[in-house]
Amino acid sequence: MTDALPGSVTPRLAAVRPTPSTLLLCLSHLRWNFVFQRPQHLLTRAAQTYDVIFLEEPLYQPGAAPRLDLHRTPEGVTVAVPLLPEGIPAAAAIAAQRSMLNDLLAPEAGRPMIAWYYTPMALEFSAHLRPDITVYDCMDELSAFRGAPPRMLELEQALLNRADLVFTGGRSLYEAKRNRHARVSCFPSSIDTAHFAAARNGAAEPADMTGLARPRIGFFGVVDERMNPTLVGELAALRPDWSFVMIGPVVKIEPADLPRLPNIHWVGGRDYKQLPAYLGAWDAGFMPFAQNESTRFISPTKTPEFLAAGLPVVSTPITDVVRDWGPKPDGTQGLVEIAEDAEGFARALDMMLARPRAPWLKQVDRRLAQISWDRTWSEMRGQMETALRAATRMARTRAAANLLKQAAAGD
Repeated sequence: MTDALPGSVTPRLAAVRPTPSTLLLCLSHLRWNFVFQRPQHLLTRAAQTYDVIFLEEPLYQPGAAPRLDLHRTPEGVTVAVPLLPEGIPAAAAIAAQRSMLNDLLAPEAGRPMIAWYYTPMALEFSAHLRPDITVYDCMDELSAFRGAPPRMLELEQALLNRADLVFTGGRSLYEAKRNRHARVSCFPSSIDTAHFAAARNGAAEPADMTGLARPRIGFFGVVDERMNPTLVGELAALRPDWSFVMIGPVVKIEPADLPRLPNIHWVGGRDYKQLPAYLGAWDAGFMPFAQNESTRFISPTKTPEFLAAGLPVVSTPITDVVRDWGPKPDGTQGLVEIAEDAEGFARALDMMLARPRAPWLKQVDRRLAQISWDRTWSEMRGQMETALRAATRMARTRAAANLLKQAAAGD
């Protein structure tokens, strides 16, 4: 390739995995092994039908020779990680990623391809691609996140202009995007019920939970600007005899800014497979989200996951949590309690810990029986297959028209 950098390689996909008919290329701002969430749920299911490549953002290392590292996950997804030298100029980094992407796809020429975007920023190095269809799975309003690139909004509009399908991760995102594209579908956070329901089975609790005072109130997820650490500290101070367990990596905020009280336990990240054991060792869950631009459009995946585990949960008034899971306008009790401050959280938790759980669990199970990641993926795939068929027909029509033009020119 003309824009290849010294040291770049041409990985052969056929050497690392089988080759089904359609290639799904996912361009993501998230790392596959960071937190198991929406992309992983959907793309592990996609890998049962398509040949899935998950292309991450680059890793930068001192003195590294530009290359693309490939590995295949147990779920059948090929993860591609660009490795670039630390300090490389931005334009050169974009050129290197474009070259690596071209080399990655060169052996796959002629196959049907779906380009599946999680970040509009990937257009900086992939805008030249001509996939059969383009999907934008908008799971977050990335422009509202701390440190968002200045070109995010510009490139999102470019992505919307070229996308065949737009999926959103919740109702608030759907309402924000539905007038910006002709085919926007709302696919809110879903649930692998069987995985989290294992928390109800009374299995042995993890070693780092043993000895913690009860009740134990837990949170799991990324700890970043979407969390309100002040609320966590105030609540823990109000209930010093309770244990508050915080699972998840800390990113984009200083660990020193997190509240440090004897009854708050920051235990770090845990594997997705371990989560049911932790939730089974807790008495309730809480979602102490901040009320800011970064949480305005979120639809937390952990909401139904807490419920599937059989844990009552209280949340700050995140719009999608209130509308989808909270109390109804007619006064009907919701599946999730809503509170705005530490005193409200304490009261809600007191109430949930004291009430009989069986009637609430029946309501939870009825609701969760209506949703699943399997169902979500099936509906998404149906839309994509329809779009692929339409693209194929259009390509054949164009090809036939070109042949007629050539024949007419020959006459």
